[in-house]
Amino acid sequence: MSEQVLNCSINVNNNLAVSDSNSYFDGGLFQLVGWSLLGFAITLCTAGICYPWALCMVYGWKANPRRDHPRRLEFNGSAFGLFGLWIKWLFLSLITCFIYLFWVGISLEKWKTKHTSFAN
Repeated sequence: MSEQVLNCSINVNNNLAVSDSNSYFDGGLFQLVGWSLLGFAITLCTAGICYPWALCMVYGWKANPRRDHPRRLEFNGSAFGLFGLWIKWLFLSLITCFIYLFWVGISLEKWKTKHTSFAN
């Protein structure tokens, strides 16, 4: 007897919808290594100034090959928008003796989630 995994979600009418297909990720190892190395090299060459761009590049790679049945996820954040937040987080961290760094990770996850949506 085979087990079947059921995915549950709540639709707009607050009804429980059940499907018999799974979400999956179709990205590859070489893509991850390539994007990570490119992001590291750009960050290193720019003394960290382009780190938000590297993060956006890797986040896009992680979200775009992911499929939550039947639609793909899409990351639409921009490095320019993240750069402004990055400056704010750096300033707040400096004036609080780096205590604010505990909240930076959470703020970054919120930003990433806000800029990830379902592709049409």
